[in-house]
Amino acid sequence: MSFQIPITSEKAPKAIGCYSPGLCLGGLVLFSGQLPINPETGKIEAEDAGSQAKQSLDNIGALLEAADLTYENVVRTTIYLADINDFAAVNSVYAEYVREPYPVRSCVQVGALPMGAKVEIEVTCIRGTLKAE
Repeated sequence: MSFQIPITSEKAPKAIGCYSPGLCLGGLVLFSGQLPINPETGKIEAEDAGSQAKQSLDNIGALLEAADLTYENVVRTTIYLADINDFAAVNSVYAEYVREPYPVRSCVQVGALPMGAKVEIEVTCIRGTLKAE
């Protein structure tokens, strides 16, 4: 028996490669980077980075829901940007999804993202919630 439980959702896009959208490893839950793909069409429809970030975060939300989690379970986020100048627009949208105590986060510019995306976001979660001490 495997200790890795895959996580998928009909409300999130299918993987575009050989990877699981999410894996549950006991109390640790890891999610692959989510592109801003509309799960109904399989295409990136949003044009600006802020709208793409919203779609990526909605896709993450669908996977969190499938794993019986919420954004309160997110402890680490990595945001990949095709252009670091989109940081402020993406950060503004991201702030609508997370609450204090905020997850730790990295945000980096990369050379290119799959499917010509401007944004890709991945998260790591724990079962339970974070509480400020």
